[in-house]
Amino acid sequence: MKFLKWILIVFAVLGLLFYFVVSPYMRTQTKKHSPEHTVNYVKNGMDLSVNYSSPSKKNRIIFGELVPYDMVWRTGANEPTTFSTKTDIKIKGENLPAGTYSLWTRPGRQSWSVIFNKNIPTWGVSILSGGKETTRVIDKDVIEVEIPTEQTSQTVENFTIDFDMQHELFMLMSWDRTLIKVPISK
Repeated sequence: MKFLKWILIVFAVLGLLFYFVVSPYMRTQTKKHSPEHTVNYVKNGMDLSVNYSSPSKKNRIIFGELVPYDMVWRTGANEPTTFSTKTDIKIKGENLPAGTYSLWTRPGRQSWSVIFNKNIPTWGVSILSGGKETTRVIDKDVIEVEIPTEQTSQTVENFTIDFDMQHELFMLMSWDRTLIKVPISK
C-alpha cells in the first residue's frame, strides 16, 4: 500500500513538473522557429484581428508534403490561429457573428476549405498523433467556405496572413507559391 502511494506521488509530481515547467518551455522554444504575429484591420465599420504563428519554408516542399492535401491544418504553427471580429460580418456571403474563432484550413491543389470554429483549443494538434491530427472540434464549426488557390510570382518564405482592401476586403493567406483570398464584407 505504501509503495502504491509513493508511485502515485511520483506521477503527480512528474505531471505537475511537465505542466508548469516543460510545457511552457516547449512553447517558448517553438515560437523561436515560428514567431507569433497579429494583423489587424479597423476600417469601414469592421474591427478584425488575426493572431497566428508563422513557420518558415526552409527549402521544404510545403503543400502536399509538410502540409498534406485534403487534411485539416491548424493554419500556421503552435496554437491554432485565431480570428476575431467585433461586428457581424460575412465570409464569402456566409454570416459570421461577432466573436473569436479558431481558423482551420483544408488545403487542396485547386482550392482550400476555410473553417471558422467556435472552440479554441490550447494546442492545434494532438501530441499522441505526433502532430498529424488536429484538435479541432468539428461540432463547433460555424462556417466553412471554399476558396480557389492562386500561384504567386515569388516564393513566400514565411506563412503570412494579411488584409487587403481592393474593391472589397480580402484576408490573404500565402506561403511558398500559394495564395488564397478570403472575401470579407459587412
